[in-house]
Amino acid sequence: MSNSKVVHCIVSGLVQGVFYRASTKDMADSLNLTGWVRNIPDGKVELQAFGNPDNIQKLVDWLWKGPSAAKVSNVEVNYIDIQEEFRDFSIKY
Repeated sequence: MSNSKVVHCIVSGLVQGVFYRASTKDMADSLNLTGWVRNIPDGKVELQAFGNPDNIQKLVDWLWKGPSAAKVSNVEVNYIDIQEEFRDFSIKY
């Protein structure tokens, strides 16, 4: 597991109501990452992803674009220690 990374991100902009969570899940699944994504009350999207560092970076790069209807203004990225392990990548409600 030492070659795996965990990233915690907060995505700002027009990111709710534009399929951002579902698209993030699809991207994470395609990169074989585990973790979760959710809307937060201030209008941002929060996520945590675990996996191969190259694939984590691909996800972070993608977060700046998001789905076509999204307008991303900022992505806060923090690499953290593993809090818990996940079997898949899920949308939290």
